[in-house]
Amino acid sequence: MGQTQTIRKEETTANEPVNIGDRAIDNLRFIRETMERSTVFTSVPGYGGILMGATALVAAYIANTQATIRNWLIVWLTEAVLAFSIGLLAMWQKTKLSKTSLLSNPARKLLMNSLPPMLCGIFITLGLWRFGHFEMMVPVWIICYGAAVVCGGAFSVRAVPAMGWFFIALGALAFFLPVGYGNTMMGLSFGVTQMVFGLIIGRKFGG
Repeated sequence: MGQTQTIRKEETTANEPVNIGDRAIDNLRFIRETMERSTVFTSVPGYGGILMGATALVAAYIANTQATIRNWLIVWLTEAVLAFSIGLLAMWQKTKLSKTSLLSNPARKLLMNSLPPMLCGIFITLGLWRFGHFEMMVPVWIICYGAAVVCGGAFSVRAVPAMGWFFIALGALAFFLPVGYGNTMMGLSFGVTQMVFGLIIGRKFGG
């Protein structure tokens, strides 16, 4: 008798209709995630961004102790190269874990959209150096980097362009502050802001 009841329960379970609505939702979710992976670059450095921010804070401290503009520039140029290297390595590791590529279509779009503001920052810096307007370099660097992040972030997760707008706001503020606050603003933007958003990206998007 017990076996008969068990068989009937199994038959009833097997004959229960599949919830088409749930299956449709699952299919739509899969399609959406697939489309996002093909159009959005999600391998932006999160925890790598935290390390980038940490090195920027160290650079801000060191730069603040320099007696000449030349040495000050060397400190920040060294930090720029170091941060770029950390970010590139972090992205490479993240793409490797997610089985994507730095040469994917979204990655190329992110790079190409970030490039113009970055080039503008380089050219403006050269002009400021030529005419001796060193006090303008900090806000220009922050704003141009922020613009590059916003433009490139159009092909990445939402936290990326949001971070870019924070940089732009801080750069605009730097224009109205005394020159002595330059290293502080560099540390606040490239250091603290980069670390905060790095933590957000790292937690929400897997590193």
